[in-house]
Amino acid sequence: MPELPEVEVTRLGIAPHLLGQRLEGAVVRDSRLRLPVNADLAGRVAGQRLLNLRRRGKYLLLDLEQGAILIHLGMSGHLRVLPQSTPVQKHDHVDLLFTDGLCLRFHDPRRFGAVCWVADPDRHPFLRHLGPEPLGVDFTEEYLYRRSRNRQVPIKSFLMDAHIVVGVGNIYANESLFAAGIDPRRHAGRVALPRYGKLVQAVRDILEAAIAQGGTTLRDFTRPDGRNGYFRLSLAVYGREGEPCTQCGALLHDIRISGRATTYCSHCQR
Repeated sequence: MPELPEVEVTRLGIAPHLLGQRLEGAVVRDSRLRLPVNADLAGRVAGQRLLNLRRRGKYLLLDLEQGAILIHLGMSGHLRVLPQSTPVQKHDHVDLLFTDGLCLRFHDPRRFGAVCWVADPDRHPFLRHLGPEPLGVDFTEEYLYRRSRNRQVPIKSFLMDAHIVVGVGNIYANESLFAAGIDPRRHAGRVALPRYGKLVQAVRDILEAAIAQGGTTLRDFTRPDGRNGYFRLSLAVYGREGEPCTQCGALLHDIRISGRATTYCSHCQR
């Protein structure tokens, strides 16, 4: 599933083409997504200007003059800015049509994504209980330390809890815990404040590096300009189980925490 950097790369890729443009309608070819596409989507958006395009966790929000369009890429979704005359391909489910002749086309083979109009996105059930953004000012070592007290869950599960912090998926949780030198099995309540400081910095550094490098190449994700991201070349532990640690040379271990593949170095992570 595309993670926060992939979604942010998508936002950065499409925003320059569409911000300030006015919508003339929408074409819905298949409404059977994770959430059914609004039957009246075309009427809801017609005539409205796109005021802002922002990200909340792994969700994209297209803020209009009234309401917003909420988009989730699901497991295999991606967006393209194309001329409206571009031939439609299989799995091109939704087009948002702009008056300048462009469209924002949503393609999703598995149909686990979402495209829906919402009146108040920040109060939507998917968004209203989310934790702070990992690249925002509210994500601090003091915040994590306070939320973690008396928590017996593994620190990796804690870090991936969207109620604690949004958008730190499996790939980046693995990488951040390795960079901070924290064993992913350690209980969140047993991590000291200074170590949370290292973890916060590691999360920020790794997510920013991934965004700068175009996102991690996943099987079903390509960038809005059609090129794959290449941050996977820089991964230190994720997907490298049984290979030598880049720091100490010991073989990396692979376990499952909360059902998710977890790779770590027993020598470097304590």
